[in-house]
Amino acid sequence: MPRTRKKAVAATAVADAPEAVVVTASKPVSTQQELKKPELIEMVVEKTGVKKRDAKPAIEAALQILGEALAEGRELNLQPFGKVRVNRMKELSGARVVNAKVRQKIKNEEDAKDPLAEAAE
Repeated sequence: MPRTRKKAVAATAVADAPEAVVVTASKPVSTQQELKKPELIEMVVEKTGVKKRDAKPAIEAALQILGEALAEGRELNLQPFGKVRVNRMKELSGARVVNAKVRQKIKNEEDAKDPLAEAAE
């Protein structure tokens, strides 16, 4: 009789155990095309009305400064772009891999409201 009870307890323990799940790493999928420098320059020219010949050197200088700051491991706080913190860096032959986290503030309806317009109501 003791053997039967042990088998019953073992069978119950196996039946109560959670089902094994295989976890695989997933990569974030973006449906958007990457933003490249020429498109960025065009967007800035459209938004600001500045001539392309004036905008291009300023944007290229800003990108160079940002790249150098990331390479140094500096944290960037550039609102509304967000706060960028370097988590890890790895030097490869001919390249540097920077793993960073970007934290952006989410603009909600309360932030978008004009407090002066509410006071006039």
